[in-house]
Amino acid sequence: MILRGTLVFTLLLMPLLASAHNFQQNQRVAPVGINDRGELLLDNNKFSYKTWNSAQLPGKVRVLLHMAGRTSAKEKNAGVIEAIKAANLPHDKYQTTTIVNTDDVIPGSGMFVRSALESNKKQFPWSQIVVDENGAARGAWQLEEEGSAVVVLDKDGRVQFAKDGGLTQAEVQQVVSLLHTLLSK
Repeated sequence: MILRGTLVFTLLLMPLLASAHNFQQNQRVAPVGINDRGELLLDNNKFSYKTWNSAQLPGKVRVLLHMAGRTSAKEKNAGVIEAIKAANLPHDKYQTTTIVNTDDVIPGSGMFVRSALESNKKQFPWSQIVVDENGAARGAWQLEEEGSAVVVLDKDGRVQFAKDGGLTQAEVQQVVSLLHTLLSK
């Protein structure tokens, strides 16, 4: 009887465990490579793509934003995006890396999502934008569908904060404070 109860309890928890991200404090993110599109580059007003992988993350303090290619996903963490812009962090020591899962878009909207990303790249050329057409990062990092995740990495590429889902105002403040602390080291 106890075994059956434990089995039922375990089976009930499995969906929760399966949807939890796998970011671990003071560890690097699980390795992932994105070959389908990849990093969006802008050179002489022309856009191109190059293969991107998580081994490129060390070197700067960074916020890694992963989101589905949906307005609702972007809105979940609009507060942290605005707070980072307002913080005016030094580009030589800090970088935002935004990975957009265009495998997770509203059908027929992929062209509009890529156009918005190109517009953002023009406005913020120092930011790193990665287009993930097959959802490789979402799978490797066990992130929720239609979601938005925020990960703060130190200059060695180690996780200092991670949340899959919208940040509260207190968490936004925590992220900005953490960034200032990491940049002062």
